Amino acid sequence: MTKPRRTTLALPAAAAGLSLTSSALAQPSAETAVLAGGCFWGMEAVFEHVKGVRNVVSGYAGGSARDASYDKVSSERTGHAEAIRISFDPSEVSYAQLLRIYFAVAHDPTQVNRQGPDVGPSYRSAIFPQTIEQKRLAASFITQLRSAKKPIATKIESGPFYLAEAHHQDFVRRNPLHPYVVVHDRPKLAKLKRAYPQYWKA
Repeated sequence: MTKPRRTTLALPAAAAGLSLTSSALAQPSAETAVLAGGCFWGMEAVFEHVKGVRNVVSGYAGGSARDASYDKVSSERTGHAEAIRISFDPSEVSYAQLLRIYFAVAHDPTQVNRQGPDVGPSYRSAIFPQTIEQKRLAASFITQLRSAKKPIATKIESGPFYLAEAHHQDFVRRNPLHPYVVVHDRPKLAKLKRAYPQYWKA
C-alpha cells in the first residue's frame, strides 16, 4: 500500500539540546508511551532502534470513533492520528529521553496537521501521556521549545490506542527499499545513529 509521502523539514535547533531529564524511577516492568507524528512507519522504525525499547507497534490514537482502521482514519472523519505505542524499560531509557528523540529525530513538531506531503489531522503531532508524570514531562518539553520562539504544533491529547493492520507493522524493516522508506525514513535512522549514538541499537 502506498500513501502520499512527505519531505523532511529542519527541526528547531533547540530540540537537539534539551536539558530536561526524567525523574522516573527505574522499574523492572515495562512502561508505555504513545506518540503521534506523521506516518507511523518511520516513527515506529526510529524507536525500534532505541536502547531500552522492548517493542513498538503502529496504530491509531486520539479519535472519537470507537474503533479505527487505516481507511477510516485516512478519511479524516474519525479524529484519530497515526500513532505508535512504545513499550520501554525505564531502567534503560527514560520517558524524557524518548521525548527528546521524538522531537529531534522522529518528526517535525513545527508542522500543523501534516508531515511534509502527508496532509491532514491524522498526521498531526500529538503526545498521549499514560501517566500524570508523562503529562508533566510532555508539557515541559513543549514549553522549552516554545520558549525558544519556535511554532510548536504538538498537542497533549488523550484517548485509546487501536492497533493498525498487520501490513503496517514493522513496515520499514520489512520493506527497506520501498521508495518512501528510502527517501523519508532511512534518513531518520541515520540521524538517530549520528546525533544520539548513546541511544542507538542495531
